[in-house]
Amino acid sequence: MKDLNQIRQEIDSIDKQLIELFKQRMDCAKAVGEYKKANSIPVLNQSRENQVLDKVENMGGEYGTFARLLYSNIMELSRALQHTIMGSGKALRENILNASPQMETENIKVAYQGIKGANGHEAVLRLFPKGIPTNYKTFGDVFDAVDKGEVSCGVLPVENSNAGSVATVYDLILKHRFYIVGALDLPIDYCLGGLKQSELSDIERVWSHPQSLSQCSNYIAKHNFDSTPCSNTAVAARDVAKEKRLNVAAICSYKAAEEYGLKVLDNHLQDSKGNTTRFIVISKKLYIPENADKISLCFGLPHVTGSLYSVLCRFNSLGLNLTKIESRPMLSDGFEYLFYLDFTGNVRSENVLNLLCALSEELPDFSFFGNYTEL
Repeated sequence: MKDLNQIRQEIDSIDKQLIELFKQRMDCAKAVGEYKKANSIPVLNQSRENQVLDKVENMGGEYGTFARLLYSNIMELSRALQHTIMGSGKALRENILNASPQMETENIKVAYQGIKGANGHEAVLRLFPKGIPTNYKTFGDVFDAVDKGEVSCGVLPVENSNAGSVATVYDLILKHRFYIVGALDLPIDYCLGGLKQSELSDIERVWSHPQSLSQCSNYIAKHNFDSTPCSNTAVAARDVAKEKRLNVAAICSYKAAEEYGLKVLDNHLQDSKGNTTRFIVISKKLYIPENADKISLCFGLPHVTGSLYSVLCRFNSLGLNLTKIESRPMLSDGFEYLFYLDFTGNVRSENVLNLLCALSEELPDFSFFGNYTEL
């Protein structure tokens, strides 16, 4: 039996041969790309790829499935090279390169869902300290306001560190396809706000937004409270003040409790000490700051086995860190999904820009949402 060092030396020798063969294969892929460019032939030829993969799997014997996976990755890289040669994604490339570096933030109207004292209101104040917060009843109303030009941009919650994604907002993002031009991670600290005449022992029911109720579920269960969902935490605080029921309190921010004259009956209700909500800024105009470090996009997938894996391998090959992947059903098609993706990077990197342009040509329902900074 060979010892480990002998086996490793043999592997090193084989690797040298493989690398040289890989380089030769990529040279061929480059030649194919140049031919396709000269003859206006699309990069992707799924029928040809399937034939090669089936042949490779058959030739691979007991390692056939591994060989198929290896060659799937090689083909992804070959197509990426050909897309670069052909200058794929011209419209997207021009849109990105012509984007404004920053938006005017002074005295602009910024939409948020809820009323004064809501977490969305606080997010607007932090993101746009010189802006004009403008409240709307629903998340959909915020998108409509941006669409109609009533406001310059909108601020919306997309994810909480404890309660997860805000599905309604993701669905609206995929419906409207506006740009994301900024983001904020807002620490969330909830209090229990009741009437000034109330005591903690009087409380039997709490009102709040469903996400907030979820973020404080352990506290609610511990005190055996009944819960009532509201459209917003600040709305809950306002309504508790209006209803004047001694046995009802709002789970809300401290600012909301102060704004609507509630007494703080208990502090720090959230289940997680690091409770944080991520807000995004949506706009109909694309802005990409020089120091942008996060990219968002969405896409559908072709009906090909392993298609999602193949796409994600493209990001891995460039060392790009995926920070979010969300699948949402396409309402028009049964059991069809769109994928929303966040990853770190800057589109001024040639490799990143080439990747986006290639994907825009290959993937159905592809949309580039933006490249922005997250505070």
